[in-house]
Amino acid sequence: MLATNAMGWLPGWRIDWLLTGLLLALMVAGLFVLYSAAEQDIGTVWRQAVRLGLGVAVMLVLVQVPPRLLQLWAPWLYVLAMVLLVAVLLFGVGRGAQRWLDLGVLRFQPSEAAKLALPLMLAAILARRPLPPGWVDLLAGLLLIGLPVALIVLQPDLGTAVLVAASGLCILFLAGMRWRLILAMGALVAVCLPVVWINLHAYQQHRVLTFFNPENDPLGQGWNIIQSKIAVGSGGLTGKGWTHGSQSHLEFLPEPHTDFIFSVLAEEFGFIGVMVVLGLYAAIVLRAMFLASQCRDAFGRLLSGALVLLFFLYVVVNVGMVSGLLPVVGVPLPLLSYGGTSAVTLLAGFGIVMGLYSRRRFMG
Repeated sequence: MLATNAMGWLPGWRIDWLLTGLLLALMVAGLFVLYSAAEQDIGTVWRQAVRLGLGVAVMLVLVQVPPRLLQLWAPWLYVLAMVLLVAVLLFGVGRGAQRWLDLGVLRFQPSEAAKLALPLMLAAILARRPLPPGWVDLLAGLLLIGLPVALIVLQPDLGTAVLVAASGLCILFLAGMRWRLILAMGALVAVCLPVVWINLHAYQQHRVLTFFNPENDPLGQGWNIIQSKIAVGSGGLTGKGWTHGSQSHLEFLPEPHTDFIFSVLAEEFGFIGVMVVLGLYAAIVLRAMFLASQCRDAFGRLLSGALVLLFFLYVVVNVGMVSGLLPVVGVPLPLLSYGGTSAVTLLAGFGIVMGLYSRRRFMG
């Protein structure tokens, strides 16, 4: 029987209330920003709240799943993710890219599921192997990473492909991959960059070129990042006030409720509001990393650590993108941007992290 301890565990639930409270605070802040970003459309806020509620429910369910079952399900979940990614190429829908499966009553993005299935598969394999991984395990891991990444690139969705690859590479890094292997992989990537560049779609090449000098095409490819930087900079210390952001409400800012919601936050709540939200993100990452570090077996440490690092990378990529520090790749801001599949996936990951931590006493 589990005992309730000072950190706020309830018998049978295994919830870390500190991490859960931080996540709930971030989601509430996100709904407030979304209300303004979506032109004060309460229907949009309500739909997002329902999606977040579904994500919390999934999180609470996964808290209860024993690590043994996660390891047992890993191959099947990986295969299911591959099947769904192939289905997207055959039957997917979307604007300019096939990224979604529409089942009538349900519309979701299978590439998000790959962000869980891939690290789960790699952690299950490497946990049974000697660590750090040797060449054979490394090549097998890279093959498992390459399959979903290739399918996602074909959609095309370069931003998600990068994050899926990162979710797998985080497992290899946490497994203790030797630095000479990391340097060798870096050199290989550098050699392959010209080939990758040639095979990019024209709009993807334009995004990269625009990143270096958006003012070359201020009314075309450079418009999004220029307007985003104006919004971020115009917020000042305290911002223009909730629902009073000119860049988003006068339709200068593209996709203010999804990819560029951080720009709305910066414009309306200023530096103080940005630091509060980034502080929440930092607290979530630090608490989750502490939970991951307390897992006693390799499977728990690898999987939990990779899921937390993936969440951190989401934040870095989105904030860097809207601030002009990284190319625009269409990555949402975790638990703030409008969207269901990403939110459910991220909350499911935190459910796994809490579940693995709660069973650390029973792991060999």
